[in-house]
Amino acid sequence: MEKRKLGNTGFAIAPLALGGNVFGWTADEATSFRLLDAFVDSGFNLIDTADSYSRWVAGHNGGESETIIGRWIARRGRYDDVIIATKVGSDMGEGHKLLRKDYVVRAAEASLRRLQVECIDLYQSHWDDENTPLEETLAAYDELIRQGKVRAVGASNFSAARVAQALETSRTHRLPRYQTLQPLYNLYDRDSFEGELQRLCLRENLGVITYFSLASGFLTGKYRSQADFGKSPRGAGMKKFMNPRGMRILNALDEVSRGYNATPVRVSLAWLMTRPGVTAPIASATTVEQLQELLSAATLKLDGEAMETLDGASG
Repeated sequence: MEKRKLGNTGFAIAPLALGGNVFGWTADEATSFRLLDAFVDSGFNLIDTADSYSRWVAGHNGGESETIIGRWIARRGRYDDVIIATKVGSDMGEGHKLLRKDYVVRAAEASLRRLQVECIDLYQSHWDDENTPLEETLAAYDELIRQGKVRAVGASNFSAARVAQALETSRTHRLPRYQTLQPLYNLYDRDSFEGELQRLCLRENLGVITYFSLASGFLTGKYRSQADFGKSPRGAGMKKFMNPRGMRILNALDEVSRGYNATPVRVSLAWLMTRPGVTAPIASATTVEQLQELLSAATLKLDGEAMETLDGASG
């Protein structure tokens, strides 16, 4: 499988990343192990998680996803064929997002213990913390990189202005630079990335791994009316997509899918894989069958007419 360079990290990744948000939540440990095995066995290699996954579940404290990934790594006895990306900075009980140096260093140690690895391949600032100077956060990453505990750093949910400011801070103070960005981006949510943020990533050669790549499941096509909301734990969030534009997008997906004998899932991810600046979309699954459908998007090549149909419906 053709690998893509992830910005200037030195990593080469397959065109789809596996989202670890479901591990320990809607996928128990045994299911998570099967998903991880199938993902790697199919030639894919980037696994994305965060210390806050899955703190939103009653009785969870965060770290559940990292813990399962760590047990999987320990069981198989190797992780040289995968790239582990995790994140720091979400509210873990402090009541706010936090990227202070002492906190980042402590959080990295906790993630390393849960993941059962000696080094985090890609450590990402999950959310911007405007109360902490960028120089302080980047100094924390500098310390972790010097200690061999982190290889590369990235940002998630940062505005174009803040990414640009962070890159300038890195240049001015000779600190590690963000090499990747993890933005919200999909066929429905386009304004969050397209425009100045996308241009900045292209200009600065930042690797881009998109989250909510299927719009929380809306782009699977299984939610067509309010009656479908009960199909999954995420169904309640589908109401915001049920508007004329959302329906146009689903209709366009149906049209393109019929032409390729494919599913809306495959077409949605294939569209993302071709977008300027995007290295790989992140997507999650709760069954191996779902995962295989996600992975098959990497072999679907959409022609110009298909792209125009999708762009026209979602623009």
